[in-house]
Amino acid sequence: MMLSAENTKELFLRACRCEPTERVPVWIMRQAGRYLPEYQAVRAHHTFLEICKTPELAAEVSIQPHRVLGVDAIIVFSDILIVAEAMGMPLDVPDSGPVLGNPVRDAAAVRALRDFDPERETRFLGDAIRTICKEAGPSVPVIGFAAAPWTLACYMIEGRTRGDISRAKQMLRDEPGVVRDLLARIAHATTAYLQMQIAAGASVVQLFDTWAGELTQTEYDSVELPAIQQILQGLSGAGVPKILYTKGSARHLESMAKSGAGVLSVDWNTDLSEARRRTGPRIALQGNVDPSKLLGPAEEIRRAAREAIEKTGGTGHVLNLGHGILPTTPVESARAFVEAGKNAMAAARR
Repeated sequence: MMLSAENTKELFLRACRCEPTERVPVWIMRQAGRYLPEYQAVRAHHTFLEICKTPELAAEVSIQPHRVLGVDAIIVFSDILIVAEAMGMPLDVPDSGPVLGNPVRDAAAVRALRDFDPERETRFLGDAIRTICKEAGPSVPVIGFAAAPWTLACYMIEGRTRGDISRAKQMLRDEPGVVRDLLARIAHATTAYLQMQIAAGASVVQLFDTWAGELTQTEYDSVELPAIQQILQGLSGAGVPKILYTKGSARHLESMAKSGAGVLSVDWNTDLSEARRRTGPRIALQGNVDPSKLLGPAEEIRRAAREAIEKTGGTGHVLNLGHGILPTTPVESARAFVEAGKNAMAAARR
């Protein structure tokens, strides 16, 4: 059964290509999750990893925001640590946050990481994407994703996703060659992982780079950027838009523009008009409303969405938050954000 009469897939793809659109497409990072009662109902009976690894459950929670909020794209429900697990690191996701066993602390640990066959060892994700595509129909874009190499490396070194990344930064300072080798291995695995998602039906892919803002410009250019370029070059023949999300993006915009991504997703501390000036008209932008705005009154939410769109003029812009939606966000506030994005350009013309 089709979920929407509008062809938001074509709308989304045109925006990613910086082509004129009748309005901006809009979705929300972490849109499938615990702020939704529908997700909580599923989560009450299944662990987080059970949902990730059961295609029918992953598809259901992925589609929920499309049904409830009317977002223009569906991002498959998964976790960025799935790649680390497939490379040989035990993964557990207790309520206190994900934990990776046997953290990478030296060159021997990097060498012990293994290549894996995504079609075999992470087939559950491909099956989830295929199920979403079948349920949503051909007019809705499905987004696949993975962690950017430096961010995944930080978690593999630290052994967890919460807290600081001081150990990872120390390893970069003391053993840069080991870190570069780790990032190259992650990039190789991630390329195949995203290729599998595209083959399953993902019409867009996104890399999430939570910790790039912790890198100096020199570190980013010499360590992180080559690994990102390795991935995106490996996907260049796939014919799908590639989005690079970077938290702490303001300092690295020019380098991000050299990554091979056609869309740069930026946090709320990055001015969108400045980002457009610095990256040029051929690269689309995604973002970048502060997630905390969705905790405020509806009029403030609508204003934030309008202001974001005004900064880009609406062309080559995918409206989103500057990071993931907060768990305490009221559903009606998330819906107000989506509706404001859909209506902003029409309101401006009146």
